[in-house]
Amino acid sequence: MKTMIYSVFALMLSASVLTACSDEEFSGDPAKDWNGTTTFFASTDAAGFGTFYTPAVGRVGDPMPFYDQKSGDFKVLYLQEFINNMTYRFHPIWAVSTKDGANYESLGELLAYGANDYQQDAALGTGCAYEKDGTYYIYYTGHNGNCKNREVVMRATSTDFKTWTKDELWTLNGPDYGYSGNDFRDPQIFVADDNLYHMVISTYPNGGGDPVFAEFKSNDMKNWEHVGRIRMIWDRMLECPDIFKMGDYWYIVFSESYRANWSRKVKYMVASTYEELKNCLNDGPKWAPDGHEGVLDSRSLYAAKTASNGTDRYIWGWCPFRSGSDIHEKNTNVGAGDGNEPNWSGALVCHKVIQHNDGTLTLGAVPAMAAKYNQTVNATVMESNGYNNGSLSGDGAYVLYNRLGTANHISFTVKTSNNWDKFGVSFVRGTDSKKYYTMVVNPEWEDGRKINLEQEGEEGKGFIEAADGYNFARPSDNVYNIDIYTDNSVLTLYINDVCAYTQRIYGIQKNCWSINNYGGSITVSDVKVSQQ
Repeated sequence: MKTMIYSVFALMLSASVLTACSDEEFSGDPAKDWNGTTTFFASTDAAGFGTFYTPAVGRVGDPMPFYDQKSGDFKVLYLQEFINNMTYRFHPIWAVSTKDGANYESLGELLAYGANDYQQDAALGTGCAYEKDGTYYIYYTGHNGNCKNREVVMRATSTDFKTWTKDELWTLNGPDYGYSGNDFRDPQIFVADDNLYHMVISTYPNGGGDPVFAEFKSNDMKNWEHVGRIRMIWDRMLECPDIFKMGDYWYIVFSESYRANWSRKVKYMVASTYEELKNCLNDGPKWAPDGHEGVLDSRSLYAAKTASNGTDRYIWGWCPFRSGSDIHEKNTNVGAGDGNEPNWSGALVCHKVIQHNDGTLTLGAVPAMAAKYNQTVNATVMESNGYNNGSLSGDGAYVLYNRLGTANHISFTVKTSNNWDKFGVSFVRGTDSKKYYTMVVNPEWEDGRKINLEQEGEEGKGFIEAADGYNFARPSDNVYNIDIYTDNSVLTLYINDVCAYTQRIYGIQKNCWSINNYGGSITVSDVKVSQQ
């Protein structure tokens, strides 16, 4: 007993000594004045993103958005990608809810993958959600290479969007209708001009040939009748189809999965009726009259689908993560080259769909983003070359601004002096950087522009192939109103309502950024930065 008392006393004495001297010996390093420095910093992403939603664990796969009129919000279902998937069982369907496309609440798992390696839906593939007469439906792909048909269409139902019941007695099998049993996936439901439910499925003819959409129809969302097939674009598989009517026009949005630098992008076609829309593929391709074959974004947005609340239509896709040992390897590892593609899954990115008078579409910023990024911060010039009171003149001219935060809204206006001026916006740029990353607004011809991603600096590789955007018209007045939203390593850039560009650039946060000029002269005005 005496030994125990002495031991306790010794511990108490030791604790009092440590406490007494802690202010002197454990004060830590003084805070660094980051705002006064401009050198490169190897920043890292947070575990989860709040604006371009990323779960704390894993990543976002193919989104399946719809507007829930019962609750008055958008539900965005998605395939949950974990870092280490099992061989046959993967991609449960998870979901988030949002009212505005900028703020999300996780709903967790809705639909689990199969209980063993031999169930048809051991793995889940993309599909769609719909509500009819108080019942929610998820039509999805059941994927399992152990089964007779590797892919079939399956469904589950719920009355509260929380507890889901899989319909074990119902499947839609491709071979029953003359289609492949290996590729029969991505079901999407919509109401056509005949006021019936229609479903299109991405597949191949049984026995080979170019890919097609299989089309079915129903009057009750339960029993489906085969209607026929719709051609795709030659030999290119079109994934994640989304068909909808907006105003006076019908649209199909799809992800072209051909593995080439110029493909694997989200595109659309437009027509006045649903039958004419099908003819855009059957008798085509008949591209949208927008000058860039219906391309909506760069290869950094994929598997995108839309949903409307009756007033606004939004589109959700995922921006892929990059692999590499450091920031620079990741930022150039974009899956370039024939036969290659970017990594699968990433962050959930939302744009607003903008419809123009001629029926063409572009993507713009979600209005709620500006309200979310509402803390104005100083945009301080840290260094410059060829810069004078808003004017950048000569090749190599730039103005470098202070470090960014984790989530930023950058806006500014550029006016070029002639039809050939070239300018860009750089991120991850320090005064000691030998490599940094620039989105260059490049004159492809006198009246055409395209955003290219370049790795600049004395050790930079220059143009990063397969990371560029699409051609768009030069503004007639040479005025470019630019908005950029960043969340960790993901960004969206918008020019005037005619160009949208999504990209993944690691190291944006806590590093400086710049506006650059490449010959000629430009005027930069209204530079603003706000954060959350």
